[in-house]
Amino acid sequence: MNYDLRQSTSPQDMAARWLNAFEDALGRQDLSAASALFLSDGHWRDVLAFTWHIQTVTGASAIAAALDRALTVTQPRDFRLPSHRTAPRSVRRAGTEAIEAIFEFDTAFGSALGVVRLVADADAPGQVRAWTLSTTLEALTGLDDNPASQHRRLGAFTREFGGENWLDHRNRARAYADHDPAVLVVGGGQAGLSAATRLTHSGIDTLIIDRQERIGDNWRKRYHSLTLHNEVHVNHLPYMPFPPTWPVFIPKDMLANWFEAYVEALELNFWTSTELVGGSYDENAKHWTVTVRRSDGTERVLRPRHVVFATGVSSIPHYPDIPGLDMFGGTTMHSGRYTDGANWKGKKALVLGTGNSAHDVAQDLAASGADVTMIQRSATYIVSLKEAQKVYAIYSEGIPMEDCDLLATSMPYPELIRAYQMSTAEMREVDKPLLDGLTKRGFRLDFGEDDTGFQMKYLRRGGGYYFNVGCSDLIVDGTIELIHYADIERFGPQGAQMRNGDVVPADLLVLATGYKNQQDVVRANLSDEVADRIGSVWGYDGGGELRNMWRRTAQPGLWFTAGSLAQCRIYSKYLALQIKACEEGLISPDLPG
Repeated sequence: MNYDLRQSTSPQDMAARWLNAFEDALGRQDLSAASALFLSDGHWRDVLAFTWHIQTVTGASAIAAALDRALTVTQPRDFRLPSHRTAPRSVRRAGTEAIEAIFEFDTAFGSALGVVRLVADADAPGQVRAWTLSTTLEALTGLDDNPASQHRRLGAFTREFGGENWLDHRNRARAYADHDPAVLVVGGGQAGLSAATRLTHSGIDTLIIDRQERIGDNWRKRYHSLTLHNEVHVNHLPYMPFPPTWPVFIPKDMLANWFEAYVEALELNFWTSTELVGGSYDENAKHWTVTVRRSDGTERVLRPRHVVFATGVSSIPHYPDIPGLDMFGGTTMHSGRYTDGANWKGKKALVLGTGNSAHDVAQDLAASGADVTMIQRSATYIVSLKEAQKVYAIYSEGIPMEDCDLLATSMPYPELIRAYQMSTAEMREVDKPLLDGLTKRGFRLDFGEDDTGFQMKYLRRGGGYYFNVGCSDLIVDGTIELIHYADIERFGPQGAQMRNGDVVPADLLVLATGYKNQQDVVRANLSDEVADRIGSVWGYDGGGELRNMWRRTAQPGLWFTAGSLAQCRIYSKYLALQIKACEEGLISPDLPG
């Protein structure tokens, strides 16, 4: 279809015309016409709507082939521009001027949303085509997935004189005395809470277990000065946003206490001081048999159909093999056990690592009066806290959060690379005086693989960067000393023995050395067989999607969720939709070959 850009066509009209042409092509199953609506190197990211997968396809011909495989089953129809969503508009994404439009449509399985970005086709003057398209399943047909619906609220609990009241009902529900949950969520941080909320309010009986003594302890017990590094409006949990009175950057204890309130308000079933001991999957019965241990030492066998690991990217501490560490006469601890520096005033401390935790621990120790030296193992990306917020720019555009979430989900991996390269270059220029000062002090900088900065470092490996809230300045002015791990020969009783013969003395060594992969968590809690079957968790696969995250895995009935509060809020919906679809018999928990 031709679009004459020389005419004063509004974004609304251009989006409507493209959408009509797309629906017409799909309705006629004319894949050639559908392909012609995309740039030759355009992208389509589907989140369940067409394929029941989270996947990205690049290239007009590949998009047409993927649509061809999905159309008969999906039966997409009634594409429309909704009046209650952000209207089509001209935007700049990843350095590209585009018309960005949110649309709705229906499928054989339910209602869906999409985002299309239209750009001028350099190879066809006067025409626009789709640069990116995303399609996401939002709700299942005939199933009340909206927790705010009148029907669900009236039917949730009814008054019964002489019978159970609400508290009786809740106590009985979370005791599981006479039944097992359909879903067991392992981990009660933001990942577990988001997943359990979506599942519970989709009508799926869900139990969260967490080894901590109190809900929120996974944040509450972290180091004393910890505050979130991204702004509050990005971090809301599903269905229950933070109060408007909250600070821009949320303190850890504030968030931890909110988790407790959240569990009660959303009526989530949660067992604290409970850990997964082991489990196995029954291929015939299609359920797990798992053993959990309660705080009193008793064990309970549960038979959920699904197990969701929500232990995050920070679960099992990683302890590197450090020569001579067993000879060190001081105190050694992982950064996950560090709380505050009060006991180390006037003493010498070494912090091994230069990521966020390492810098925060070093700064806290210095503020407490300790003599601190950081040990850098590898080059690190440094960005000021203010500049780091640029990657969340969509959330500052003044549009509803649900639209922000949809737009954030819609960018395919190749364009994310370009967007992060651009934002990293901008941040690097603003931070140049700080970065130059660090370089003069011998601090080794990098800007991420392919210069994509911290966000890709997080998504690819879960760390390797620092948002500067003051520690970098302390390194620049010499308040915190710096040495390199490569210059250490080994550790000895007094501290780090350097290759030049010097000794850097220490009373404390904090290992800010990160955490193991969730595959290792599965290996420790289930079996080597299951861990080997699923492979690595987190980091990008060859298709530009996070490995094993929020989707069916090679082990039926085993799911994973992790990430920032925003990621957990967004993708918990799609995780819950898939489990709901499995429970309703719409899809199989077995991953198709």
